[in-house]
Order: sequence, then C-alpha cells, then structure tokens
Amino acid sequence: MSPPKVLVIQREFVKPGKAGNAHEKTESAFVRAMMAAKWPTHYLGMNSLSGPSRSLFFIGYDSFAAWEKDNMDTQKNATLAAALDRASFEDGELLDRYESSAFVYREEYSLRAPVNIGEMRYMEISQFKIREGHRKDWDALVKMYRDAYEKAVPEAHWAMFESMYGMDNGGVYLLITPMKSASEIDHELASDDAFYASRSAADSKRMAELAAACIESSQSNLFQFDPKMSYPRDMWVKDNPDFWKPKMIATKKQAKPAPQQ
Repeated sequence: MSPPKVLVIQREFVKPGKAGNAHEKTESAFVRAMMAAKWPTHYLGMNSLSGPSRSLFFIGYDSFAAWEKDNMDTQKNATLAAALDRASFEDGELLDRYESSAFVYREEYSLRAPVNIGEMRYMEISQFKIREGHRKDWDALVKMYRDAYEKAVPEAHWAMFESMYGMDNGGVYLLITPMKSASEIDHELASDDAFYASRSAADSKRMAELAAACIESSQSNLFQFDPKMSYPRDMWVKDNPDFWKPKMIATKKQAKPAPQQ
C-alpha cells in the first residue's frame, strides 16, 4: 500500500489517569458508529509509548477534495453525525487538548514507502523543523541520506510528509517508519554502522554541514497501534482478525441484577 497523498492526523492529549481502558471505551463508540454506517473512510489509531500521553489517529485521502467530500458526506448523514457528536462529548471529558493537522506525502524524500500497514504494530515518528530560508539545504540533506540508506541498508524504509495545515506548521516534516515489532528498533540501531561506513569522509562532512544549517529542531517518538481505537480496512481484518477485530468495550452501563426474592 502506497502512503496517502494527503494525511490528516488528529492528536488527542489524554488527561493523567484517563488513558488505557478508559480512553479505549470512549473511542470504541466512534468505531461502532462508523461500522454501523458502513463508512468507506477508515482510520488508524495508536497510543504514545514516549513523550506526553496522547493518541494519534491517521486518516488518509487521495486529495484535499476527497477530504472535503468525506466531511460533507458525514454532515449529511444525520444518524452518523449524531452518533459522532455523542461520542465526541464523552471522549472530550478525558482530554486535555485536541489538534488536527494535514500533511502531504513527499515521495522524493521517502524510501521504500509502500508497506502492508495491516501487518504493522508500531510507528516511529520523527519530526523535523526546518529553518526559514534553508529548504534547498534540507532537500540536499534528505536526498543524501535517502541515497546512502538505499545502498547500505536494504531493509530501510520510511515515508516523509510535509505539513500543510495545523499547529506549528511551515517547514515541518514527519519521517514515519511503520514496524512489525519493536525488535526492528534494535535492528535499526545495529544497521547504523553499515550506514556510517558507507559514507565517504567528504559526504559525512557535507551532511553534517547541511544538518547544522537547516535543522532548527528534531525529535522522535514511538507509538503502538490500538485496534480498539481503529476503524481498519476490511483486508486488514481478513488477514489478521485476531489483532484487528478485538472484542469491543461496551459504553452502556450493565443493568444491575434483580434482587433475589
């Protein structure tokens, strides 16, 4: 599966003590609403394993026009819209903050990006903030890294997205690496030796100069997929039903048993 041309990322910052089962419970209401409507737009939910307590929701589109159509169709579907409003009210009680951002896929900065997301379980996301006026330096730096990794590390893969709308956008890029297991992080660290050994002294110097010139800040965080907070594609469920079709958490209180006579 190729990465979407437009990626909408919704971020929910969860209050202390409200993550885990409590958040899964409110999020499952969204999933049931989408399933009941047989909605064609699917999404992937994941939780942070580093940094602030937060959940991310990835929704992919072929274009901004497709994003607009999805929003308009949702508003026109009174039953779905009402169900989502109810779910949003309950979910909002658990949140400190909510943000939504839109990114565009940059194929020329990506490496072996098409993967079967349904088989993945983790996502490493690195964010880079580029200094104003240094886009050409960034372009040269990323392409040097991509070419070096392509030759030295055959299994290396990532998708790069550029921020278009949202918080702190403008010169913000996300390097996203899906992984089947956390053991890939260990392998990634071990493969760094091959990457550094493949570069000439001149290339290493040039890359260091470009990075110092164009990168204002960077950070990386790890996230774990949560099937109870996702509305997965049918083929994901078909291929991995044990993971993608967990038992949903009920949102209604169970009736108390009748007193015995």
